[in-house]
Amino acid sequence: MCLRYKSRMNRLVLLILAIICVALPAMSQEPVDGFAARVYNQGGVTLRYRLFIPPKYKKPKPYPLILWLHGAGGSGADNLRQIQGDQVPGTHLWTTPDNVARHPAFILVPQSEGRWSDVQIVLNVIDALKTAFPIDPNRIYVLGQSIGGAAAWELVKSHPRTFAAAVFVSSAGTGPGSAKSISALPIWAFHGSNDPRILEIQKMIEDIRGEGGHPRYTEYSGMGHDIWDRVFREPGLVGWLFAQHR
Repeated sequence: MCLRYKSRMNRLVLLILAIICVALPAMSQEPVDGFAARVYNQGGVTLRYRLFIPPKYKKPKPYPLILWLHGAGGSGADNLRQIQGDQVPGTHLWTTPDNVARHPAFILVPQSEGRWSDVQIVLNVIDALKTAFPIDPNRIYVLGQSIGGAAAWELVKSHPRTFAAAVFVSSAGTGPGSAKSISALPIWAFHGSNDPRILEIQKMIEDIRGEGGHPRYTEYSGMGHDIWDRVFREPGLVGWLFAQHR
């Protein structure tokens, strides 16, 4: 009798554990802080992303789109880390009640499993979202942090007319000779003076100015690579970004 009871209890425990294991992935894909989990598939390539949809948006009124490209802390395949941890300042600033009321916007947060190697699929997601939602093609903004900033530089270099403005956080810039193609783009770059790649971003900004551009550059004295908490408390950043039009 005891053996049969223990056997039934063991089966019950195993059943409960199985249910929990099945439920956990689903739980991680629930909306988090207003960011819905989505997946885009193209030619066998999958891109996981989170999308914040402004509450009570109304068609046909056009809305801005913010593209956030995460740093190394957001890498993975869980479709979650890109809006958590050190990615919170760059993703959640735009979803505060005050900013949603004053500047409602769609916020696209894709996730790369490692370093950003192919950003073309991100552009394809943007095209798909423009079809599904009333997104203003003249107010698409790209923001990138660390390795995500490097990807953002590559995006604006190869598609300078896609974006209305770009914000780079702790990212050194792109290769020589690219300043001319992005000189007309409104840019705000942030860097810590103790970041090892400080000379590279200073040179990038100098090159853009040499091509007639007017990028903003903010350097935090005595700070290193991890400056995101400071950046997204910067006075005027929100107003500056949403004032930009292509």
